[in-house]
Amino acid sequence: MRAETENLVDEIKQAISLLRRHLDWDEAVKRLEYLNSRAEEADLWNDPQEAQKLMRERQMLEENITGVRNLSQALEDNVGLIELGEEEGDTSVVSEAEAALKGLNDEIAARQVEMLLSGEADGNDTYLEIHAGAGGTESQDWAQMLLRMYTRWAERRGMKVDVMEVHDGEEAGIKSATLLIKGRNAYGWLKTESGVHRLVRISPYDSNARRHTSFASAWIYPVIDDTIDIDIPDSEVRIDTYRASGAGGQHVNTTDSAVRITHIPSGIVVQCQKERSQHKNRATAWDMLRARLYEEELKKREDAANATEASKTDIGWGHQIRSYVLQPYQLVKDLRTGVESTSPQDVLDGKLDAFMEAALSQRVHGSDGAEVEDLA
Repeated sequence: MRAETENLVDEIKQAISLLRRHLDWDEAVKRLEYLNSRAEEADLWNDPQEAQKLMRERQMLEENITGVRNLSQALEDNVGLIELGEEEGDTSVVSEAEAALKGLNDEIAARQVEMLLSGEADGNDTYLEIHAGAGGTESQDWAQMLLRMYTRWAERRGMKVDVMEVHDGEEAGIKSATLLIKGRNAYGWLKTESGVHRLVRISPYDSNARRHTSFASAWIYPVIDDTIDIDIPDSEVRIDTYRASGAGGQHVNTTDSAVRITHIPSGIVVQCQKERSQHKNRATAWDMLRARLYEEELKKREDAANATEASKTDIGWGHQIRSYVLQPYQLVKDLRTGVESTSPQDVLDGKLDAFMEAALSQRVHGSDGAEVEDLA
């Protein structure tokens, strides 16, 4: 076996060992055995909420344990193929197995990142809000570019994107928008994207072709299910209805079907205009408000809460998490992790995984942050 291949095999073995340690392998296997036996008991669904919680835990453990076992088996199979190919002088078999090992290494790297998604709400669907900063058309156009970027990212991952509300800009772009992104670990992946995003470019709206700096913010909060009880007294909210509008100012309908709910103590505002029915939009807006308040509680349990709260209050200098420079050079740089890309167009087309992976890793392992505690 070539030295390069031996090194790759050793690297894969070490990575699998780390995955096993991260899972606390022996305890995880015992726990899965218990959950499997519990799933067969007739009284399990006497408490539906507890049953759902156990089934989610069972599914997660089963996926992780099966995944590590499959990786170990694939390593063993390909090492065997290489040895067999070398014995028989079949270079094509050796080449195919070596290529498979490189693919296996990439798969392990992706699974290591997935292992970071172990927070309480990481597996949930998520809401994504985009807000334009000060600067009129420039920032509103940038907000629309961010909206497309995250939509493309979600589509690349096979996630479903529903537009809950959009407020169009006067000339171009959007003032704000809310998406519901549905997919495995949607919140876990996106949660580190909350913050201010800065764009530097030659403005297409400036007849003198001057360079402009624009800001827009993203805000991420998880969809929550009925097992999480968030009590919101009616006295703490103000509910407004308004006429929903679509692209170009065209009215979706002629009734005040869109709903805006303001949570007075926190100042949180949510709005929905997706449906033609005011009743349905009101129900969805309540779900969104509960999700926002739950996300606020999660943030309070992180060491980085103060910095995160500050990023909400001012869409401008000093609060940005990432800069996207299109002129006079091409560079996207994350100001928290230092991760860079010299291909802004790829990033704006949804290639965000490298930035997300680094931010997740920093969040779990870095000295400046801590994972969310259970809210039990």
